[in-house]
Amino acid sequence: MSVKKTPLARTKDEHGTKEKLVDKLVTLLGQIRKVEEDKDELKARLLASSNKKLLRLMEIGSEIREKFGSVEKLAEAAAGALGKAKDAPYLAKLKALTPGKLLDLLHSAEKRGGKKKAA
Repeated sequence: MSVKKTPLARTKDEHGTKEKLVDKLVTLLGQIRKVEEDKDELKARLLASSNKKLLRLMEIGSEIREKFGSVEKLAEAAAGALGKAKDAPYLAKLKALTPGKLLDLLHSAEKRGGKKKAA
């Protein structure tokens, strides 16, 4: 039986310090989404967040960057999985969602699609 590490321990093991994790997150968020907020303000806001939330943001951001490249492409993939790829207003609404909600929406749509194919 393995002992689950605390978010603080994971942050220190994987990134060294919370500041380094926040720096990586600011860069990652800039790559996957157009950030209208000033980078210093974003960094200050992220430093006030919990380690658990920062690690979750890092996981989400990394998955979006690796699989889709940007939030816009993720929104298009989610719309396609939901069968509404040509619905422009719906696509615009999806693009307004947070990256985490959008990724969860895509995962649930893919699961539902998988069950339909198996039936």
